[in-house]
Amino acid sequence: MTESPAVRATGQRGPVRVGERAARTLTTELARHQAPKSALLVDASPDSAVLAAAIDALLPGDALTLVPTEAGRAAALREHVTEQGRWVADRVSVVDSLAEADPADVVMVAEPLAGTAEETRTTLDTLTKHLTDGAVLAVAVPALPGATPGAAAELDRQGALFGVGTDLVLRNQPPLRVYRLRFTAADPAAADKLTPAYRPSSVPLTRGMHIDSNGVAAAGIALGLAALSRVSRPKSKLWLVPALAAVPVAAFFRDPERDVPEDASAVVAASDGKVLSVERLRDERFGDQEFLRIAVFLSVLDVHVNRAPVAGKVVDYFVADGGFAAAMKPDAEHNVAAYTVLDTSRGTVVVAQRTGLIARRIVQRAPVGSLLARGERFGLIRFGSRTDVYLPAESAEPLVAPGDRVLGGSSVIARWS
Repeated sequence: MTESPAVRATGQRGPVRVGERAARTLTTELARHQAPKSALLVDASPDSAVLAAAIDALLPGDALTLVPTEAGRAAALREHVTEQGRWVADRVSVVDSLAEADPADVVMVAEPLAGTAEETRTTLDTLTKHLTDGAVLAVAVPALPGATPGAAAELDRQGALFGVGTDLVLRNQPPLRVYRLRFTAADPAAADKLTPAYRPSSVPLTRGMHIDSNGVAAAGIALGLAALSRVSRPKSKLWLVPALAAVPVAAFFRDPERDVPEDASAVVAASDGKVLSVERLRDERFGDQEFLRIAVFLSVLDVHVNRAPVAGKVVDYFVADGGFAAAMKPDAEHNVAAYTVLDTSRGTVVVAQRTGLIARRIVQRAPVGSLLARGERFGLIRFGSRTDVYLPAESAEPLVAPGDRVLGGSSVIARWS
């Protein structure tokens, strides 16, 4: 891979710049693994923001190998590593070519891919030889239409087959789409050593408050309607209706930071809201075992971002058809619902995202095969709704009761016995 299509990645207005936000997204998988791991960064250069982000993500037990964009640049890369100090130099090594690198737990490509579909396939085939079992490959591609002769389409295809996460980084020049690919199955127990993944599509307002990308889009549509109304009917005040609606619409999609309990035995709430019921039941769709189900109702004033109650591997996802009864009513049991099934070290855990009277849209962002950390964002439900958490009844002890208020990712609703 001495001449990777990534090296010559260009946008419509010049070479692609991988900024700090995109670099942090490319190195997400490295940063979230808290156990000792090996990493490989391909197409590295001394001034690369991806290299800086990768070094920042290193933990004491980690090892990072760098492959320069060209063999002749290895010396400059080694000098740069030495200048970072002894701590970095002890954990980061430089090889002259990819052929000299050992397989790694996380492989990242610092430069976006911009070749043809065939060149992209060749690049991915080469990189997969340097992945350990269950390893993740992180690559980026320019997101503008027509920016590549085939790389974007090929990565879309690869993402549909092997993707465990995709992020669109709009705050980059040009915008980039980052793919995280896993070609061999991961051990569900590996999720226990993860921290929640970084999401670049949430727009930060303050240090502790973000707006989900859905809220940004909805607010943008409202403001666009206001502008159109203002231009088409300048004497009318109707434009104020969508303009004033933009703020509450965006606020509905607020995405606050949450402190996830460090206690490994804790099961956290999948959403904000009020506990509706705590009961034992059986559901043949998830096997013969008995489950402890904790149902939480979300009003339109609650945060609607959903989080994983436990760490685990997504092994199934399906949507069950139904009605749209008010989410706090017993009939909501038969509403349209999306079920995310997790394989965990404690058994099968299921999260149901149920629609309500107003909620008609469920967003689920965790593909089958992906690993979720406890408290990690994995989707949302638009407007009033309900989430149900199914836990193995013989292994979990409930810590909440009907009427209790909980915060997603933070409140402990049960504990593993």
